[in-house]
Amino acid sequence: YKLIFLNRMPLNLSNFLFSQKEKSKMADFQDLDHIDGVSVSTTSANLYNNERDDLVLFYFRHGAEYASVYTQSQVISENIKWNKKIKTKKIRALLVNTRNANALTGKKGYEALAEISEELATNLTKKQKEDEENPKKIKTNEILFGCTGTIGEVFPTEKIKSSIKNLIDKIKYTQNKYLWIKAAMGILTTDLKPKLVMEECNIGNTKVKIYGLAKGSGMIFPNMGTTLAYIFTDADLSSNILKKILKKNIQNTFNAISCDGDTSTNDMVTIFSTGKAKNKSINNINDIKLKDFDLALNNVLLNLAKRVVSDGEGASKFIKINSFKCSSESDAKKISFSIANSPLVKTAFSGEDPNWGRILMAAGKAGVEFEIDRVNLFIGEYKILDKGQLNKNYVEKDVADYMKQPNLEITIEINNGNKNFTCYTMDFSQKYISINSDYRS
Repeated sequence: YKLIFLNRMPLNLSNFLFSQKEKSKMADFQDLDHIDGVSVSTTSANLYNNERDDLVLFYFRHGAEYASVYTQSQVISENIKWNKKIKTKKIRALLVNTRNANALTGKKGYEALAEISEELATNLTKKQKEDEENPKKIKTNEILFGCTGTIGEVFPTEKIKSSIKNLIDKIKYTQNKYLWIKAAMGILTTDLKPKLVMEECNIGNTKVKIYGLAKGSGMIFPNMGTTLAYIFTDADLSSNILKKILKKNIQNTFNAISCDGDTSTNDMVTIFSTGKAKNKSINNINDIKLKDFDLALNNVLLNLAKRVVSDGEGASKFIKINSFKCSSESDAKKISFSIANSPLVKTAFSGEDPNWGRILMAAGKAGVEFEIDRVNLFIGEYKILDKGQLNKNYVEKDVADYMKQPNLEITIEINNGNKNFTCYTMDFSQKYISINSDYRS
């Protein structure tokens, strides 16, 4: 596989190369180049009252098969309601806006999407007539929406509608690194850096590409796949296959992360397949020809999910939490997330305090039965608890020194079975409070 890693990069505002916050030069990004069948366009609709890109269009000139997973919250945004009502198997466009979540906006928020979809469909139909030998009429039910930002504010319908023509005029059919980074930065809110990943793999003897980008920094706790993530591939796969393979691979990736224990109203992870690679037909998710793609997709999703956690609001630590040797995967998952979502655990790690008792406290309240005299606990490679008793070789200073690192690992062995689960989280710092106390100001 060809896997791309990105360096830390500050938030994009009016200038693409320099941050107004940190004035640091753009990091060197490896190339996410052209992928057949996808066009990317970004613009500023002035949603932040400045010139940063805040509106991103992904256009599929010949359509794309797709599949999505959405938030399981009982309070969902109007764009998720819109997307769930679409039954067509092929999509022509995805429009993503920042600054406004279009959640708890009621009937007007939903009607805003209907208006914008009409504007977008009309202008894309004109684009089809200009550029295609066999132009198609783009319909409103072939358009998906992604919204992210503040909940409960009036949706900026007119600002977005008036930006549609400019967005479509900027469409380029050949992509490059610059455009992909602009798209990834255009969907950010409190994120400090864009999140992009690429892999190449094979379906049978056909080489295919998988590109992914995501945003997410706060309100991150999965119940399907957290935050916004969009995956693009030139593979030829049906919506039925995409749905099954996405659902399978979401479990140990976006369903294995938590920043703050809060599930968003707007979560969506969507995969689009343009079919341009023209691989041999796949009719079964267990087809051996799909194995390489399956592994590559999991790598893309996990890479993006980890980036979301590492860029969590105010995060200074990236923490991997393993719950091993449990009686069921469900129990392991409950224990891992109980530890991950404990404010006392998260603040201890922020303060680099090896307060291991908090970890056991969090495991004990997970609602899982286990016997403490079987439990082993590790922070990094240091064994702290041995069958429920403090390890006689435990040296607190060694663990305190280990906790100064930015990447940390907790392992708890329950020792009542053979099922495991690993999740990923961040610490709670003073900066987390600052970000969320003045988020709207």
